[in-house]
Amino acid sequence: MSISLQPLLYAKNALSPYISEETLTFHHEKHHNAYCVNLNNLIKDTDLDSKTLEEIIMLSSQDKTKVAIFNNAAQVWNHSFYFKCMHPNGGDEPSSELISAIEKSFGTFDAFKNEFKVAATTQFGSGWAWLVLDKDESLKVVKTANAENPMINGQKPLLTIDVWEHAYYLDYQNRRVDYIDVFLSKLANWSFVLENLKH
Repeated sequence: MSISLQPLLYAKNALSPYISEETLTFHHEKHHNAYCVNLNNLIKDTDLDSKTLEEIIMLSSQDKTKVAIFNNAAQVWNHSFYFKCMHPNGGDEPSSELISAIEKSFGTFDAFKNEFKVAATTQFGSGWAWLVLDKDESLKVVKTANAENPMINGQKPLLTIDVWEHAYYLDYQNRRVDYIDVFLSKLANWSFVLENLKH
């Protein structure tokens, strides 16, 4: 089973001026595609060749001899998910159903956003910040380093922001905080978050 590069659901200039066409093109066609190519090369003619991407992630996460496979598989999944977490008309007010779920776990929507910003800002080096549905059915904000994905800890990803420098450096240089603010206020696809929560 070949792992293919998922197409974007919007044009490469659709997130401008918040994320430029240049950034999105490099991110999707170079970085994301490279993970797909690397993963297919790594799993070719192995017992993982017939597995789904999620199965590859879970199986390789438990095997120290398959670190390279895990890193590339998780990055394929993380990037596909991240690109769906943004929308050209994103950043609007979430539905009352999602607001209610967020308030149940965080108190207020603003409290959630602040916690998410802190996680994304303080992730040292490369990584991700996530809103997840935890095993106890509560919503939590977590951060992961490098390629790590919350699913390996039994958590369901609902929203993520990529804080590897290639995700924002051409547009924001070292101003990661500005990128995070724009992601939440102008790009976040809250309808996608609710869909993930419900399914």
